[in-house]
Amino acid sequence: MNFHINQSITIHSLRVDGITNSSILQIGSAGMIKSLSNLYNTGGFTEPAPEAGEFEARPPLVPLAPPSGATSV
Repeated sequence: MNFHINQSITIHSLRVDGITNSSILQIGSAGMIKSLSNLYNTGGFTEPAPEAGEFEARPPLVPLAPPSGATSV
């Protein structure tokens, strides 16, 4: 069965809060959506990353405002 669809789409505003690797954003009709996943080594690394060590708490590089309702010491 063949479908022939003619569309006219006008988008005045589009807000996308988040797109992840497995998300699909579709506007209009698509005959078939095929999944595709690519993994690239853009840094040219040749060996696995070192094991993560103990987390070291440090003050932020940018001064942050205290959470609302919190009091300063």
